[in-house]
This record gives sequence, C-alpha cells and structure tokens, in this order.
Amino acid sequence: MIRRFGEPPVKGQRYGLRRGVYAVLMSGKDVLLTYQEAPEPEFQLPGGGIDPGESPIWALRREVFEETGWSIGTPVRLGAFRRFAYMPEYDRWAEKLCTIYAARPTRRLSEPSEPGHTAVWTSARDAVDLLGNDGDRHFLKLALGIAG
Repeated sequence: MIRRFGEPPVKGQRYGLRRGVYAVLMSGKDVLLTYQEAPEPEFQLPGGGIDPGESPIWALRREVFEETGWSIGTPVRLGAFRRFAYMPEYDRWAEKLCTIYAARPTRRLSEPSEPGHTAVWTSARDAVDLLGNDGDRHFLKLALGIAG
C-alpha cells in the first residue's frame, strides 16, 4: 500500500489517476527547488506528470529541465506517495501518484521554460520548512536522513 499525504479524498468525488515524478536535487548541503507562482504560490520538488508513452525517467529529466533549467544525472528511486487534489490548471480532480527520486543536478542549461516557475537553491534544512506539501517534505527528510 502506498502512503497518502494531505487531505483524504472527498466522499463522492471522482478522481482520475495522475502519475508523476519528482526529484530531490542535492548539491553539497543545498537543494534545488522550484517556486510555482500559481495557482497557489508554493515551493515544490521539481517534477510533474508523466505524458502518455513517456518513461518515468525521461519524464523526470524533462520536468526538472522545464521547471529549473537544469539537467540531472543518476536518478535513484526513493519511494512513492499519493495525494488527492484538485488541479485547477486541468480543471480536474486527481489522485496523484507521486514517485520521488534522488538525483544529481549536473548542469544549468537555461532559465526555467515552464511559465510561473523559478529555480531556487536553498539550504536543505530550510527546504524542509519551505516545501508546500507533506509528501515532498517526507521524502526530502528521508534523503537527508532526518527522522520523521
């Protein structure tokens, strides 16, 4: 069974499955996050949905690049969680199945190409407090070896 973070599903609400991949990107004691301005301002682990026909690793590389402008190397799966959320950009309710990887940011290639996203380097300890959802926070702590 995959652990759930966040709000429980709304009774009677139908949810479509949305698979996604996200990365804990460490360099020394710092972590690379993405700051998303809308629909709600929030710091997140970079990543997003897997497109039809796309492998999870390819989706991870694409999403990290779109949201941060960085290329990545050596992704290693940390685990997965699910959360139930309304996705206003798609006008749909989704059961988000989020697979988290640890990866090494290898090179900054450009500014983020995803509108409304900003790449932000911060200390790993500060990132734990900045992240906007409990699942992201849990896997960052796991990658850092922090209990809880």
